[in-house]
Amino acid sequence: MPRHKYLRRHGLMEGLLVLSNGRIFKGRLRGARQEAAGEVIFNTSLTGYQEILTDPSYAGQIVTMTYPHIGNYGSNNEDPESRKLFVGGFIVKELSRVTSNWRSTESLEDYLVRNDITVLEGLDTRALVIALRDEGSLPGLIAPAEGADLEALRSKAAQLPRMEGRNLAQDVSIDKAYLWDKGGKNGSRSGGETSARGLFKVVAYDFGIKHNILRSLVDKGAQVEVVPFDTSAREVLDRNPDGVFLSNGPGDPEPVSQAIESVRELLGKVPLFGICLGHQILGLALGGKSYKLKFGHHGANHPVKDLATGKIEITSQNHGFALREESLPAGVRVTHRSLNDNTVEGMESLEHPAFSVQYHPEAAPGPHDSQYLFDRFVKMMEAHRAQKD
Repeated sequence: MPRHKYLRRHGLMEGLLVLSNGRIFKGRLRGARQEAAGEVIFNTSLTGYQEILTDPSYAGQIVTMTYPHIGNYGSNNEDPESRKLFVGGFIVKELSRVTSNWRSTESLEDYLVRNDITVLEGLDTRALVIALRDEGSLPGLIAPAEGADLEALRSKAAQLPRMEGRNLAQDVSIDKAYLWDKGGKNGSRSGGETSARGLFKVVAYDFGIKHNILRSLVDKGAQVEVVPFDTSAREVLDRNPDGVFLSNGPGDPEPVSQAIESVRELLGKVPLFGICLGHQILGLALGGKSYKLKFGHHGANHPVKDLATGKIEITSQNHGFALREESLPAGVRVTHRSLNDNTVEGMESLEHPAFSVQYHPEAAPGPHDSQYLFDRFVKMMEAHRAQKD
């Protein structure tokens, strides 16, 4: 029996991944089973797929999971890291047809169908990851195979936009400011278990912020107000915050010019803490430059060295850009470094109360080695408040 007839008989459809360089991978369509496009990247996490799917930093990307078996513990209403799913598409070796976990409320496939996300399953994800490591992250297109015009698909994939020059923070950010008061019991991500004690007032820029960042701030005693990506420095200072948080987010940091200018104006006036895209925006505001990584850092198992203590942290990461170390001015000190490729993973200003990390100390998914950075932010706000008093 021909393959396409066998798949149709079992309720499946053949699908294709067409990369912008013309290379094609064959698999099966699951989930929404419709055409999907984005920059194709790979993530090395073993678990945490629901948090990955709902991380706004993946906007405009098709995520390939390197772990072969995805979906075995289903999905639930507690693990989402934002208001919706942001990935452009999802690629797995095997999408589990069995769901087994006491927290599960829905299978992963039903969750993906309900949220209109296309999945390509059954291709050789090892070969795809090797291709992306060799060529770098590439735009790609997932499409049904039956009746497909391969040359037309290749042409369409070749014309897909690249990440450079794209301000995706404006696409994922909120329209109106809101207050967040939900913490996590004993540092968990259950949400709603702990109310903010309101010891510190933090304004958090939403470039694509994750819920567990907000929970982590609340757990440290912050009363958090989340504001849109283009909120001016004057609007922030009018709120009289004890500190300002610069969130993670998708895309190229350089086009987010409004945020860079606002952060530049905030320097020296209020403590600043940045994560991921927020780290890059702070670096640009301080006078540095950014660049596109070949295939980025995406996973929950990346080693980073704290240069002050010599301690090695296992970190959660998701970024395609980095700060160019030689561009950082004399008043900036590198504090953390990737042990995979020696890129800048953290920095601090020697002139202003401001620091940032490229990785995700809030994890979700990932280890909790770096939670101390939220305590560092609290101490910085305490010192700033003492100076004001």
